[in-house]
Amino acid sequence: MNPIHPTPRSEYLHGIKMVAPSMIATGAWGMVTGVAMLKSALTLTQALGMTAFVYAGSAQLAVVPLIAASAPIWVILLSATVINLRFVIYAAALAPHFRGVSTLKKLGLGYLSGDISFVIFMQRVHAEPERAYAQQFLLGCTSVSWLVWQLGSLVGIILASQIPDRWGLDFAGTLALLALVIPIIRDRAAAAGVAVTAVVAIIGAQWPLRLGVIAAAAAGIATSMLVESYVRHAARKVTP
Repeated sequence: MNPIHPTPRSEYLHGIKMVAPSMIATGAWGMVTGVAMLKSALTLTQALGMTAFVYAGSAQLAVVPLIAASAPIWVILLSATVINLRFVIYAAALAPHFRGVSTLKKLGLGYLSGDISFVIFMQRVHAEPERAYAQQFLLGCTSVSWLVWQLGSLVGIILASQIPDRWGLDFAGTLALLALVIPIIRDRAAAAGVAVTAVVAIIGAQWPLRLGVIAAAAAGIATSMLVESYVRHAARKVTP
């Protein structure tokens, strides 16, 4: 999958291989967005159109409540623009690697590109700056991400009709947080931090001024740092 002499096909497949571990999170995030769109003011046709043409989960989740509240169109557009400004930075970072590529292909790759594929691509070019067929590698990352996102969103749209209306966007928000949190629990430090955060958040749920949220975040971060420090200290003791 990562040969000494890469070919366009091998680099495309290598891109798929590199992005594959993150596809569970991508599918979950797409499903959450699909549920949120149907639980807002969007019709089935509008939800399908948004997920196909907008393809920007964070922006979609941000504007869906605004659409449901009948906010002015300029507020909706401004919110989506601000949230997606990071893609301007992504484009500036990608541009040097795609000189000579046609505008049409750049537009296509720009539409397909997302946060995860951008990070994986930049790691690849920094590790092997002279490696050929960067365009095919990015296409492998982005095409699979787009497909998994669309399937996840479609599943969310279908499941939304089975979820009681009284759960609304609050339920979708909970699913969104789970989709974000679960993939980062990869070691003891992260698991301990998440566990402590959950306990403190439950204890402080009724505290005034949302102080329970602040306390939970602080406790979780402190716990993760302490556990990480302990693990490193223990590893140094074991290492001869």
